[in-house]
Amino acid sequence: MVAPPHTIHGFRQMKPIRKAVLPVAGLGTRFLPATKAVPKEMLTVVDRPVVQHVVDEAREAGIEHFIFVTGRGKAVIEDHFDIAFELDHTLQERGKTAAYEELKRDLPKAGQTSFTRQQAPLGLGHAVWCAREIVGDEPFAVLLPDMLSRGCMGQMLKAYEQHGGNVIAVEEVKPEETHQYGIVAVGETFGQTFEITGMVEKPKQGTAPSNYIISGRYILQPEIFSILERGEKGAGGEIQLTDAMIRLAEQQKFFGMRFDGRTYDTGSKIGFLTANLAYGLERPELSEALKAEIRALLG
Repeated sequence: MVAPPHTIHGFRQMKPIRKAVLPVAGLGTRFLPATKAVPKEMLTVVDRPVVQHVVDEAREAGIEHFIFVTGRGKAVIEDHFDIAFELDHTLQERGKTAAYEELKRDLPKAGQTSFTRQQAPLGLGHAVWCAREIVGDEPFAVLLPDMLSRGCMGQMLKAYEQHGGNVIAVEEVKPEETHQYGIVAVGETFGQTFEITGMVEKPKQGTAPSNYIISGRYILQPEIFSILERGEKGAGGEIQLTDAMIRLAEQQKFFGMRFDGRTYDTGSKIGFLTANLAYGLERPELSEALKAEIRALLG
């Protein structure tokens, strides 16, 4: 049985969300051969690695500690979030102050990053479970590094402050696309948020309870770890996070938060290219030249 959430006089203690788990151990097979030697999370959207964009989103929302669940061949991610002494020295010597200061701003403070290994590719649920000792007994966020959802975590933290419990970011898709995603069932609504009354992973076409997909951002209570620890395998023979959330929902409330924005799935080629175009067009120093290149390509 799942342990109940911590309560005082029947009311839940509202612990703040300080930590975020980023599962970055995936092999990136959808992007081979590019990801044979370069982690998919280090592919760039304009001039920043995808994982840096995700960390930026979390930092802007107030997250203080970033827990990376890595795998073999991912050491470059750890290096990215560390001081590069030779580079810093060279930039300062050559008077490239702006570049040096930007690198300093992007660098997390000492003690704000932790790295742990997922030693075998056993699924997203297993990756989250690998962070259990670092997360400890407090609610935490999960951000899938493939998904760029600028501003989403900030909106989720507001939803958490409103409801407590567990919060999942959702977005609408066309009904004919629901079989490709995890889908939630919609209960009582509260404006941008609603109570989740059910979840299903990749339902058969025509059977989805809604067209709201789980879009890669979560706030979860620590009781999820005792469920994941059972190692129960689901779709694809993997330990699925959605399955564990379904079990936890038998004991705790889940809320959906309709993300007011757009998510780019950079794990797909179209999503990756679209994200580069969208982010590039937002940059004042790039937008006009990029528009001209697009017009020229389209003839």
